[in-house]
Amino acid sequence: MILNETYPLANGQPIPKLGLGTWFIDDGAAAQAVRDAIALGYRNIDTAQAYGNERGVGEGVRSSGVPRGELYVSSKLAAEIKDYSTAVTAIDGSLTATGLDYLDLMLIHSPQPWSDWRGGTYAEGNREAWRALEEAQTAGKLRSIGVSNFQQPDLENILAVCTVAPQVNQILLHVGNTPGDLLAYCAGQGILIEAYSPIAHGVMLKNPDVTAMAERYGVTVPQLCIRYALQLGTVPLPKTANPEHMRSNAQVDFVISDADMEALRRLTVSDYGRYGSFPVFSGK
Repeated sequence: MILNETYPLANGQPIPKLGLGTWFIDDGAAAQAVRDAIALGYRNIDTAQAYGNERGVGEGVRSSGVPRGELYVSSKLAAEIKDYSTAVTAIDGSLTATGLDYLDLMLIHSPQPWSDWRGGTYAEGNREAWRALEEAQTAGKLRSIGVSNFQQPDLENILAVCTVAPQVNQILLHVGNTPGDLLAYCAGQGILIEAYSPIAHGVMLKNPDVTAMAERYGVTVPQLCIRYALQLGTVPLPKTANPEHMRSNAQVDFVISDADMEALRRLTVSDYGRYGSFPVFSGK
């Protein structure tokens, strides 16, 4: 069962192959969502400072009844943090908010602040934030460290000066948006890809080609999309607070054929509807 499977990170730490995303889950609802997911067998929980629900996620982890060492909890430095001292304070802030002694993974949420998505140069600021993550890992506050939404030049900027290379790059990846060059580059550097919004924030539910393929496999569209991300060797992070959806999302014990994988890889999504206003879906 996929919930029992892990990948090894470059530093030797295992990471569960399927996680629960918590973007858009209110802080007041996050604890129950996390408890429900853990009760179903999920062991990988992803949050972020920007989500505003670290407190609830931490409460769910602490009250789940499952030993902390069996759970994998990730968070992210706010995208606006581009200096060392603020990053140090923010790392401690996430630990305080979650009520946890350590995080299994912490990422720089974006190479640019959201207000300047894919805009200016923040190379030195990212290096300073990365230094804070490295030191927190050495201190035992973080087990692994990485980045999110980083393109190859952003990664090269960190790799040129780092003591510890990023172990993870969490990116927008789904049927209709498969950045092959970035996947290949990260694989060559030993950087594992996590895939957020693996169902394209719901857009795939309305795609007739994907629906028809899912029907051929006797699965749901979300199951097909999650399986696609898994077969690419990534960690999909589908977001839901619905226990039935959590259960269904983990029922992906089937194999997409090579031909169908290629067909899914060729699809493109250019319109995310009302979610297109978010920087990660803007296409900028």
